Amino acid sequence: MSSSNIEDIIGSLYDMVQDARTMPLAADKCILERDRVLDMLDEVIAQMPGELKQARTIVESRNDLINQARREAEGVLRQAQEQAAQLVTKEAIYEEARKRSEELVAQTQNRIDQLRKAGNEYMDAQLKETEETIAKALNEVRDTRVKFRTVTEAQEQQRKAAPNVDVEM
Repeated sequence: MSSSNIEDIIGSLYDMVQDARTMPLAADKCILERDRVLDMLDEVIAQMPGELKQARTIVESRNDLINQARREAEGVLRQAQEQAAQLVTKEAIYEEARKRSEELVAQTQNRIDQLRKAGNEYMDAQLKETEETIAKALNEVRDTRVKFRTVTEAQEQQRKAAPNVDVEM
């Protein structure tokens, strides 16, 4: 029976107990071949350390695999968290830059509006000053023209009123 594995031996023991004759006046007791049962139990005991060792190896391998998978999962999770933090940081930087650029555009537009208004006011003031200067000059030209006409008319009247004087020489 040494070529059988533990499961086969236990199966044979189960069959042996099930097929055993019951004792008279005791339905829950049976008669078994003592030597055969003991031999089978010895074989189970002999095989147990090897099977237990194999089972322990399997359990340890499984635990190692689980631990390795856990470490890898923690590494992946940590890396994902770092990437998420970087993305959040990049998003925050992007958002801050966008807000700052909008502020700068608004400030620049305000400055352009102020400069345009100041330029328009300056131009209006210069045009008004030029208009006033030209109006003043025009008035001076008119006054001079009136004076010129008056002098010219006075000279003509003097010439008409003055006798013709012949000057001989």
